[in-house]
Amino acid sequence: MMSKDYEPIPIPDHISKGEGEMRAAAQAFRAEMGRRHTVRDFATTPVPRAVIDDCVAAAGLAPSGANHQPWHFVAISDPKIKAEIRRAAEEEEERFYAGAAGDEWLSALEPIGTGVSKPHLEDAPWLIVIFAQRYGLREDGSRFKHYYVPESTGIASGFLIAALHHAGLSCLTHTPAPMNFLRDICGRPEHEKPIMILAVGHAATNATVPQSAKMKKPLSEIMTVLSED
Repeated sequence: MMSKDYEPIPIPDHISKGEGEMRAAAQAFRAEMGRRHTVRDFATTPVPRAVIDDCVAAAGLAPSGANHQPWHFVAISDPKIKAEIRRAAEEEEERFYAGAAGDEWLSALEPIGTGVSKPHLEDAPWLIVIFAQRYGLREDGSRFKHYYVPESTGIASGFLIAALHHAGLSCLTHTPAPMNFLRDICGRPEHEKPIMILAVGHAATNATVPQSAKMKKPLSEIMTVLSED
């Protein structure tokens, strides 16, 4: 039985491409994303807020469970707040690298070259803190359930990373553990869980990437095809 609240409309932007156009578009996007690199060395060159606005707006177009859009993005350019985040993050990182992470995790990180010091949290012109909303709030303050929150927020985060790259920017995903300090610093409510910091800006001219970071699994390892052919 169709709900009385369901109001279908024609697809506003119906995209139709021929086989050749589809293949060319897919190859071009694959090549474009192949030029995306996670960097830890940022130039201090300013990035206009309008660019960040558009990229976050693109992330907000991601699909989500029941279309509840259970996310919030805090974009920070204030040097004082960035410095505060760096101090708090490095305190957590000191505990992490002192043994809280465990030997197996620390061993896995060795080829990446990470450590306690996080200068990118101040050098990058923007930090975008991504929050997942555990539940929603109505105007009267009552709660309602969000669905598939990790999945939905993860998809939106992927949209954001792709949008930033498409705009010509680099970013670094940073997940200090635990990261509840971000809720206090960013002034977000209790029902929002911080899941990631994105340091965003232009890569420094002397930026490097770990050689191991370019070792991606081949298509044959990440894809299984079940078809009639």
